Amino acid sequence: MTTATNRQHGPVAPHTPVRIIRARRITTLDGAADTRVLATVGERIAAVGEAAEAYTALPGAETVDLGDAHLVPGFHDTHCHPMEVANAALRLDLGAGAGTPRERLAARVAATEPGRWIVAQGYNPATDPDGRLDRTALDAITTRHPVLVIHFSFHMAVAGSAALMLTDLHDGSGPQTGGDLGRDTTGRLDGWLYERTWFDQLYRASGEPALLPQAAPEALLEPLADVFTAYHAAGITSVCDAVTTPAALRTYQHMRERGRLTMRVGALLWHRYADALRHVGLHAGFGDEWLRIVGVKIIMDGALAGGTCLCRDPYPAETGSDNGIQLLDETELADAVLALHAAGLRVGVHANGDLAVSQVLDAIEAARAAHPEQRINHRIEHCSLVDEKLVQRIHAAEVTPVPFGAFVHGHGSKLRRYYGDARAARVSDHRSFLDAGVVVAGSSDHPAGPLEPLLALQTMVTRRTSEGDVLGADRALTVREALSVYTAGSGHATGESHLKGRIAPGYLADFTVLGQDLFATDPDALAAVPVRSTWVGARQVWSNGNA
Repeated sequence: MTTATNRQHGPVAPHTPVRIIRARRITTLDGAADTRVLATVGERIAAVGEAAEAYTALPGAETVDLGDAHLVPGFHDTHCHPMEVANAALRLDLGAGAGTPRERLAARVAATEPGRWIVAQGYNPATDPDGRLDRTALDAITTRHPVLVIHFSFHMAVAGSAALMLTDLHDGSGPQTGGDLGRDTTGRLDGWLYERTWFDQLYRASGEPALLPQAAPEALLEPLADVFTAYHAAGITSVCDAVTTPAALRTYQHMRERGRLTMRVGALLWHRYADALRHVGLHAGFGDEWLRIVGVKIIMDGALAGGTCLCRDPYPAETGSDNGIQLLDETELADAVLALHAAGLRVGVHANGDLAVSQVLDAIEAARAAHPEQRINHRIEHCSLVDEKLVQRIHAAEVTPVPFGAFVHGHGSKLRRYYGDARAARVSDHRSFLDAGVVVAGSSDHPAGPLEPLLALQTMVTRRTSEGDVLGADRALTVREALSVYTAGSGHATGESHLKGRIAPGYLADFTVLGQDLFATDPDALAAVPVRSTWVGARQVWSNGNA
């Protein structure tokens, strides 16, 4: 016997790698019982369970015995920002390292030629021992360099005077559409730029000169490879870069061309660059199994943990008002969603607050009514605060919500402070979505939130914060439900439910090998389950040395 049949690709060529993979437990999430063996041919799963044993007869078939491990479908983080994490290696990452933000900025200034940019990110004012940075504080460090410090949420930033001079923003600037300018008690700009005011500077349209220095793709290859290694160490096999620029897409292409793209990448292209997609007829799914465009990103409101999301009921927002920021008016949003839907492009609209979620649903419902022939599932990114009526509308519109996995753990005290106990208990309400029959996806929003999928699973199952209390105990999932969110649910969100999220014939052979049985682990210890190895396309891309 020299060939076998792969359900997707016909006869197996003699040179195609064949592997028989055994583990004490293999969770398929395919409706079948857990098993102990699977067979892969090339990058795909060929058979599972008893049927996989036949592949041992193929010449050259390799057996990989993972011992007492628990093998699960690869974790798919369907909303994160790996390119921004890579950029941090070329900037100053205030989320890591020793010293206060002011000390670290001063050290970078001392090592940088005057006139060159100082860009920092990962800044959290709540943990700054010297108090919140502002324009005056940055100018005290230097006025000879343009300085920009990006908030950890990426929804706001603070600039020094030299940086502000390179924008069109000044003390006399008027009200900002979809954004805001911070001011001191005299009315002078304090350096803080919020939401669209900031985004329109960071993501300037094609043809406009960039505000910040642009790294060549080659400069980001090593940092991005390091990011992927860290993601693989957490068990992640696929990501969706939730704000992708043309420059970022070129960098991913460079990684692919050089054989260094070990992570499957889906791209949500920033909406200011979407017209080019529509005009050349590109659609959601353009690309291949390693790098593809999955849709277009639009932002409707602000940040949940940054206190700028748009809610029906008031709260003490970070801007000093009693609510968050609406970045687009309803007509602008509706027009954008309609055009993209008609072109067959998935939209992933960022909406945290319940008012913003309702506005996004209005736009999606209108677009679907105008073009019912387009059956693409649109996404609501984060979808953090919802009620039962909104959940039912989400179900009826076949929308995929993409809530935070571990924000309840990582930002519990902030959620209570901004939104109160009752609303905080309903943040990231995976339970209501699943009970209503809605397919829901897993995401970290890293680096704005904790990366590790296992911490996200623990949070979804326990609803326990880092302070040890519980937010919304009745919102908890089972371990199997939480695992499905971060695998099969995520595959649905990127339009790849036929390829990812299950251990089944024809699916990509992407899986995560765990050091203990998830289903036999104390829920409060799920985050401590060791990742032994991570496999993409039946190839081990990371190991802790014990796989």
